[in-house]
Amino acid sequence: MPAPTAPHPAAPTTPVGRLTVLYDADCPLCVHLRHWLLRQRQLVPLDLVPAGSREAGRRFPDLDHTATLREITVVGDRGQVYRETSAWIVCLWALADHRAKAHWLATPAGQPFARMTVLAAAKWREALKGPSCEDGRCEAPRPPD
Repeated sequence: MPAPTAPHPAAPTTPVGRLTVLYDADCPLCVHLRHWLLRQRQLVPLDLVPAGSREAGRRFPDLDHTATLREITVVGDRGQVYRETSAWIVCLWALADHRAKAHWLATPAGQPFARMTVLAAAKWREALKGPSCEDGRCEAPRPPD
């Protein structure tokens, strides 16, 4: 069996060099996680930009910015777009102390746990956002199930 060839000297050795995390700046949980991410030692630099902001629109004109307000979205410097569970996993992957956990969460054994965590966070996020006032009628939020 032939030995693997060495990568071309100009070929990148990391799939991404920088990630942009689009987060909901009106969500207390999202803002808390933003601050947590900024305190972590990053192996891949993270830019944290409010979803739906002018800056987000300027950086990513082709992205569905309405969707980025509903679900966490992470964009790699080479155009990769990660949403929901994949976005959380790639955020952890970018952190020195959490990369091994990210690798496990991406496996078939870890994916259900990652998905449950994202769904629980989404329910908590909705409860924290307060009453829904669509059409001028407000309702109290339901507690998470």
